This record gives sequence, C-alpha cells and structure tokens, in this order.
Amino acid sequence: MQKLVEGIHQFQNDVFCSKQRLFEGLVKGQQPLALFITCSDSRIDPSLLTQTEPGELFILRNAGNIIPAYGAYNGGEAATIEFAVSALGVKDIIVCGHSHCGVMGGLLDQSKLEKIPAVKSWLSHAESTHRIIEENYTHITDPTARLTATVEENVLVQLEHLRTHPSVAAALSRKSINLHGWVYKFETGQVFGFNPEQGQFVIIEETSVAAHSLSHGNLPII
Repeated sequence: MQKLVEGIHQFQNDVFCSKQRLFEGLVKGQQPLALFITCSDSRIDPSLLTQTEPGELFILRNAGNIIPAYGAYNGGEAATIEFAVSALGVKDIIVCGHSHCGVMGGLLDQSKLEKIPAVKSWLSHAESTHRIIEENYTHITDPTARLTATVEENVLVQLEHLRTHPSVAAALSRKSINLHGWVYKFETGQVFGFNPEQGQFVIIEETSVAAHSLSHGNLPII
C-alpha cells in the first residue's frame, strides 16, 4: 500500500503539474477515441500499450475480457457499451485478449474453478469458446498453443456477443463504428489483430489498421 501512496504523491508533484492544462480541459467532458475492452489482468495497461492520454480511451475491464450477449446478464458491461456508443459516440471498439490468461486457462481446465464459483459462473458467457476449442482444436495438444488458440477464439466469440447489443448493432448498420479483435503478448510487447481477409491474427503494423477492422458483415462465422 505504501508504494501506491508514494505513487499518488509522485503523480501530483511531477505528472499532474506537467499536464495540468490537459486535466483542466477534461472538466468540460470527454470525447474518447475508442472503447477498449480487455481483461482485468494486472499485466495489461491499455493506456501504456496504446500510448494514449487521459480522456482518449473509454475502458471496460473484467475477468477474461468477456461481453455477455445482450440480455443474458444484468451487469455493467451492457451499460458501459451503450454509454460509449450512444452517449460518447466512439468510432471504434477493441476487444483485447492477452497471452497467459488465467481465466482462459480455467476455461480449458474447469477443475481449477471449483473453489471460485463466481468465476465459473461468469465463464458461462465463454461457453462457445470452450466448445470451439474442444470440438475444433483436437489437433492442438501443446498446452501453450492450446491456450493461445483459446485466447484468440474468445476474442472472436466476444465480438459476436458485442454485435447483439442494440447500440452496437445500430451503429454497425449505419457504418459509424468499427470493431477490432486484438491479442496482446505482454512478454514481447507485440499486438496481434484479427485480419478477416486472412482469417487469422497477424501482427499489427502502423499502416495496417484498416485491414484489422471488423466492420458490419466482415466477422467470420465461428
């Protein structure tokens, strides 16, 4: 806890002073560039990863970067998505999984979830991911490769769930929003984006943002 308190003082004395005009401007409101949906894992820092300033990302985090289909769960995810799209008018939504995800590991080996029943229940919203891996990835037996495949498939499943939210469906229909599926490999700093033309996750390059956009009708059936 002491480290956190010291960090607050360092922020106030060093960081805030150098960006005071930015923070004062945020009083007028926010116009984030994107809704960034990712895992609660402490090894991910969305603003650090994307080098964005306060006010530029609207962030939604939970265990496993899971988006329950609309109406399937009475939680904060639906409200956050609706506010980002309908009230703030974000132009992009990113669902970002990550390497070595413990929640996805639990999805693969559900014996690990017996003592954490809330997590086990939450993972019902990733049951499609589980079935895809169990039925379509029997050829992958290496645990690391199997976990990577699970992380990637879960991003695509959650993007499908995202499309069931009325605000997102309406925005996609009028082509005012783009969806993106990313996987962050934190041990190397690499970010992979799903490319619908290639049907796989590829390293995101500075010039390839458009290629990774999953606009209306471009997401594969999974």
